[in-house]
Amino acid sequence: MSNPVDLHFAVSPSFAVTIEVRDSCVCLHAQRAARALARRYDKALRPAGLTSGQFSLLMSLNRPEPAPMASVAALLAMDRTTLTANLKPLERRGLLALEADPRDRRARRLRLTPEGRAALAAAMPYWRAEQEETARRLAHTDPAALSRDLAALA
Repeated sequence: MSNPVDLHFAVSPSFAVTIEVRDSCVCLHAQRAARALARRYDKALRPAGLTSGQFSLLMSLNRPEPAPMASVAALLAMDRTTLTANLKPLERRGLLALEADPRDRRARRLRLTPEGRAALAAAMPYWRAEQEETARRLAHTDPAALSRDLAALA
């Protein structure tokens, strides 16, 4: 097995290497696609007063029982500090509530409020329309397979 650190490139990668990375780097293309998708969903959800991130966070709380913070953070691929920062504006708007975990008073659970459910209901037509547009843009791709592949990377 070769050493993954090639000292030749550590000094100064050639322009050809730059082109190689630009054209083939899965991470770069995933980041670009994620930013573009987030901008499109943000625009689509704006009439409902939510960003795509807020929609995803609220939807992750749409379950029968209040969600442990750790499971929400894992689902959204966020560390707890980032999750906490993202929760604050939604909590101030009354869309979610933090509660003590009945089994461990030090832990917190997240509960979607009735106002949060109403915000999700208002956002759903916009989300569905953007989902359809995204599927149209991916006409040559199986969206379900793409979702599975992206989940495998996460």
